[in-house]
Amino acid sequence: MVAIKRKIIHVVSVLMCLSVMMVACGKDDSTDSTSSGEEVTRSEDWSAETHGDDADPNYDVVFNEAEVGRIDLTIASSDWAAMLTDENIVNAYGSFGHPSRFNMMAEPSENPIWVPCTFKFNGMKWTYVGVRFKGNSSLRDAWTAGIYKMPLRFDFDEFEDTYPAIDDQRFYGFKKLSLSSGYKDDSLIREKVTADIFRTLGVPAPRTAFYRLFIDYGEGSQYFGLYTMVEIPADPMLDAQFATSDGNLYKPDGTTASFGAGAPSEEDFDKETNEDEADYTDVNALYTAINDTSSDDDTKKSNVESVFDVDGFLKWLAVNTVVQNWDTYGNMTHNYYLYNDDGLLKWIPWDNNEALKDTDAGAQSPLSLDLPSESLSSWPLISQLLADSEYLSQYQSYVQATVDDYFNASTMQAVYAAAHALIYDYVVGADGEQEGYTLLDSDDDFIDSLNYLNSHVEKRVSAVKSYLP
Repeated sequence: MVAIKRKIIHVVSVLMCLSVMMVACGKDDSTDSTSSGEEVTRSEDWSAETHGDDADPNYDVVFNEAEVGRIDLTIASSDWAAMLTDENIVNAYGSFGHPSRFNMMAEPSENPIWVPCTFKFNGMKWTYVGVRFKGNSSLRDAWTAGIYKMPLRFDFDEFEDTYPAIDDQRFYGFKKLSLSSGYKDDSLIREKVTADIFRTLGVPAPRTAFYRLFIDYGEGSQYFGLYTMVEIPADPMLDAQFATSDGNLYKPDGTTASFGAGAPSEEDFDKETNEDEADYTDVNALYTAINDTSSDDDTKKSNVESVFDVDGFLKWLAVNTVVQNWDTYGNMTHNYYLYNDDGLLKWIPWDNNEALKDTDAGAQSPLSLDLPSESLSSWPLISQLLADSEYLSQYQSYVQATVDDYFNASTMQAVYAAAHALIYDYVVGADGEQEGYTLLDSDDDFIDSLNYLNSHVEKRVSAVKSYLP
């Protein structure tokens, strides 16, 4: 009898050990632990459609055109402090709200630091989402002024290595998203409206939507203002707007991004996809072809068209010039992407908050529709292409189509009015932006911005009529 009891005890012990081993080895991937032993779990709201990486991107939810969304972030006070004392930013601009007189023209040498946050939307939450500041002058001017309304970027599985429970976490199918702060835009609608203009007229451009942002960084929830959510050129956008989604994607920024100041450098052509492959043959081929001075005209055109979507670029150029967008190629060596779609580099406009303006703070004369000029010799993608009569004619046809098909007073003034009305209550008034969390000098600047936009489109239509033969 005793022997039987001993055998039973032994079997039970073995089974218990096996059970422990199975739990340890086959642990549910919805939980893990930090080094301190704290248990980390997925959000209780996790579902395949809202958090999983196999779901199709839900554009209707994330980029809802009919309403202003709301995002609530919770950031640990220590992480928030780290963001505001990020050495990389401080070394360039000085401490937050206290600019360095000697470093005002400097830029951070690296992207700002990522920190984890809890991201809440529509009654659900996403845990350990990566968030960081982003931008160049839009970050610098808010930072140095001590204004908390700074642009942000999200990566929903940035911290998956630290917290395996959120492996491949997505936000309705999106891994990365960006929030634009409305820098240099009293209307707060330029980023959205301009992207919509491009897409409507056949130019690949990100989807956008309006959001209110609230952040609790240890002192209670605070309204950070009205932002524009902007789609990052990545898998969802590449799948939706191009024939392929596995090509090289570049975000140029720097001297050689003009294609006229020497061969493209790897530093100036940041690869957003295929980063591990040191292959820049496509952008180098474009540089060689567009700057070719030895081949005959037909050979040069053939070489350029073999590596570059010339027609798509001319369409972008026409729309961009009609609507007047200052902060991009032709004036600045940034704010565009190049994507290699099945062998052809295609143009993607980016960061459109300074479009729809007559001038850039009086620093430049109005953007001329008659682009071929000596001042554009250092921008060969414009000057070399439009020196060809066939390309010039195609550009002019796209200029005409821009005002005929969309960018005209009757269409745009209705678009402006609807967007202005949609966000009005979240910009001014009791529920509007607050001091220290707004880039507006006064409520009147926002209110009066609608008149400016209405007048601007009328003037641009008139300019097109004067320009075209």
